[in-house]
Amino acid sequence: MSFMTLEHTVRLRFGDVSRTAATHTNLSAVRLDGPVLWIAGDETATLERLIVDDPAQPTEFGDERSFRLADFVDLPGVDADEEADVEGLARTGHFLWAVGSHSLRRKQIKERHEGARALKRLARVEGQDNRQILVRLPIVDVDGLPTPVREATIDGVRHRAAALGKRDALRTLLRSDEHLGPFLGIPGKDNGLDIEGIAVRGGRVYLGLRGPVLRGWAFVLELRPYVDEDDPDRLRLTPFPDGKLYRKHVLDLDGLGVRDLCPHGDDLLILAGPTMDLDGPVRIYRWHGAAVAEEPIIVRSDLISRELELTYGEGDDHAEGLSLVGDDRVLVVYDSPAPIRLTTDGAVVADVLKLP
Repeated sequence: MSFMTLEHTVRLRFGDVSRTAATHTNLSAVRLDGPVLWIAGDETATLERLIVDDPAQPTEFGDERSFRLADFVDLPGVDADEEADVEGLARTGHFLWAVGSHSLRRKQIKERHEGARALKRLARVEGQDNRQILVRLPIVDVDGLPTPVREATIDGVRHRAAALGKRDALRTLLRSDEHLGPFLGIPGKDNGLDIEGIAVRGGRVYLGLRGPVLRGWAFVLELRPYVDEDDPDRLRLTPFPDGKLYRKHVLDLDGLGVRDLCPHGDDLLILAGPTMDLDGPVRIYRWHGAAVAEEPIIVRSDLISRELELTYGEGDDHAEGLSLVGDDRVLVVYDSPAPIRLTTDGAVVADVLKLP
């Protein structure tokens, strides 16, 4: 294992609307896609696209364009703009994927709350329907830039934006799960169910769970989605040989949960951090051969290695998003960035780190 080697930094410049919504200080997912960077914050129901200033030597991504998820798929919430808590992005083939946290949340005690009122607030647990999404958007080239569309013909095949349907909704599927079912009613930040990463390789979709972590073991779910021919706006799940619609992999991340996932060849890079409301430790692990695993795996020993130890702040600088840059570098974005990451001209600074 190595300590992080900061190769260089890049500035992420957001527009007025995103800065007002504090997207730039609530970054939860990132994926590099040629000349653009896809970004998600956890307080909106949008995806952001930033354009690189110089593909040869990038120093800044800007010229933001925001895309409402509700313009492409039907969201489950009554309010289409209610936050989706998008915690993971994946870009592969002709598609951009996004996943919501699927978590519940507990109200926080704020400075003005005292006594019984504070305790009552802390007892309130609520969910939001828009958090329970898995979305696949077709991507086409518009004026030289990757752009999501509701539908498009690509290589002679008609594709539509699609979302996982209610019949295969993950929270419903997990109700009877012997490991994860008991944690569905617990808020994500209390070690309840909390999806915080997605990686797609071929027909495989991997979802990383920040929680629950059980006796120090973290979980990654594997899905095999397909488009319902009778309802092309819907994704369905292909059963595995045991008849289940998902597969569980259990990982030894030294007690940490998954914060993001990123494919690297047949391996998966895993950004890991605490499940609970703690600052660190924060690490990048490598799950060797993840994309060719043919059965549920206990991922330990030679199957997993610590790649990098990341720095973190005290109450800030929480690494939340991870994207591969070339073959041997990763881009890391931060939730609650430290003040030093906020520039005087309105940008936020992300890190490019060299893999060992």
